Amino acid sequence: MPKMDTQTILTKVSDFMNTRVPFQQLLGFEITEFNPARGELKFQWKDELLGNVPQRILHGGVTATALDTAGGLVAIAGMVDRLEDPSESYLMERLSRCGTIDLRVDFLRPGRGKTFIASATIIRSGNKVAVARMELHNEEGTHIAFGTGTYLVG
Repeated sequence: MPKMDTQTILTKVSDFMNTRVPFQQLLGFEITEFNPARGELKFQWKDELLGNVPQRILHGGVTATALDTAGGLVAIAGMVDRLEDPSESYLMERLSRCGTIDLRVDFLRPGRGKTFIASATIIRSGNKVAVARMELHNEEGTHIAFGTGTYLVG
């Protein structure tokens, strides 16, 4: 099996998530940054994402999913960065074991805007577990929500 460098791996995983994960496509998520220090995704407002119809507010589940996805990105990137010259099959086996252990979301303001940006930074990146801090803003910089996620990475 061919070996891949970290950047090639991150590019392949990002492309996969952008084009082949049905739920992320449904929500319109696009990964815009993916490295061990920071993960980011963007998505556009569409009426299908309404949670509060009379007030036209983003559904809380979409907010939580965006934060969870951003946190997962930075957790996965840290795990990939620690691998020494992995084969594609070993990488896929490791990625298949990754998942969210715990997610806390604090909603600060109603989710209004045209574009939403979910970003995450790593708090702890260990061999088995990673912890990330996430934020959701709109295109004007309004801070809509933040969260903390704990992820299984090993």
